[in-house]
Amino acid sequence: MCTMGAARLFPKPPSSDQPRHPNGARDLPTSSANEREVFIQWDGTTRSKFHHIWLRDHCRCPRCFHSITKQRLINTFEIPSDLEPVSTRSTADGLQVVWSAPTEPHVSIYPWSWLRQNSYSTSEKPQPAEKVLWGSKIAKDPPSVSYGEVMSHDGLGLYRWLSKIDKFGFCFVSGLPATPEATEELSKRIGFIRETHYGKFWDFTADLARGDTAYTNIALPAHTDNTYFTDPCGVQLFHLLEHTDGTGGATLLVDGFYVASILRDLYPEAYSLLSTVSIDAHAAGEAGTLYRATHPLLEHDGFGNIKAVRWNNDDRSALRGVSYSDVPRLYEAMRTWNELITSQDSEYWVQLSPGTAVAIDNHRVLHGRSAFTGIRRMCGAYIGADEFHSRLAVLSEQFAEQAETKTTGTGERGVWSHEF
Repeated sequence: MCTMGAARLFPKPPSSDQPRHPNGARDLPTSSANEREVFIQWDGTTRSKFHHIWLRDHCRCPRCFHSITKQRLINTFEIPSDLEPVSTRSTADGLQVVWSAPTEPHVSIYPWSWLRQNSYSTSEKPQPAEKVLWGSKIAKDPPSVSYGEVMSHDGLGLYRWLSKIDKFGFCFVSGLPATPEATEELSKRIGFIRETHYGKFWDFTADLARGDTAYTNIALPAHTDNTYFTDPCGVQLFHLLEHTDGTGGATLLVDGFYVASILRDLYPEAYSLLSTVSIDAHAAGEAGTLYRATHPLLEHDGFGNIKAVRWNNDDRSALRGVSYSDVPRLYEAMRTWNELITSQDSEYWVQLSPGTAVAIDNHRVLHGRSAFTGIRRMCGAYIGADEFHSRLAVLSEQFAEQAETKTTGTGERGVWSHEF
């Protein structure tokens, strides 16, 4: 937000009777500035500091930020590197900064909650979204929602479903009509279906119609899909439509983040190796395609938080690009990883039945199956990680608590959303 006009551009410094928060709960944070940065004292022990250029670059008044497109209008590179504010002031609406300008001073106001959310000067790293790590005991109370909830028009059931996928890495949907049409519509509730060399929406049996062991009846060890893509799918959805004249085919789920936490604590050297050494993967079963990618088994964000697991031993290519001395150590690290994901503590087995689908975070949860006999018909789809996170973020703006700066009174997204 921004105000223009010289009459109120130079307010007096805050005094002992400075304004209080709208709820009157406590005094406002105090602010001060030197030639390089602005200091915010949140309380007696906590403070943040922001460079002048950063603040000016993040002004979201109508002149600097488009309220509809949510895109920056200011030319960042026209901001002088030695810019200094004329004044700073703590107000009930946020930190008010007055900048000098060729014609008239420019006033920026930054909401307190937004500044605190985006503070970059503290030693604390941003905390990832809450994840519930689990092992085999999740069988006692696995996350689940009903098909009716997810398909309701108000979006609340969809929000609950996606939130559980985000928190647990998977979630069942019960009461689903045992048809590919209903399953496809359920998939589209998350986002548009991602088309790959397997097609768009799958409906398949063990007929080797595609060059992949998923199209057989043999057992599949715990793995993630698309290790051979630079951008693996984010969510995959499975629905068993029928299984006749045979047995077996139980579904296996393993929380890769849970196993990674054990590996980090008990075998730090193996964890470090699997986080830094890239492993080649391929998809070569289709004559018209040859996909290849190279990434570590465990991937992290810029703050050291684990963000993805990539593991499919069946798709692993020739081990190359690894130093001679690291080869035995890497094999031992992979052996340790395999022992952990195949342990009784990690494996969650469930026999799917028609009418219950399961959606899996493919960047976190490994899946597999036992061998089977008979005719087993499955359907499902891939949805991109970006589509999943976008839909969840939009629903969070609508339903999550503490959305004070995320939307305007009309329900439209405000410019001070904590999401961007």
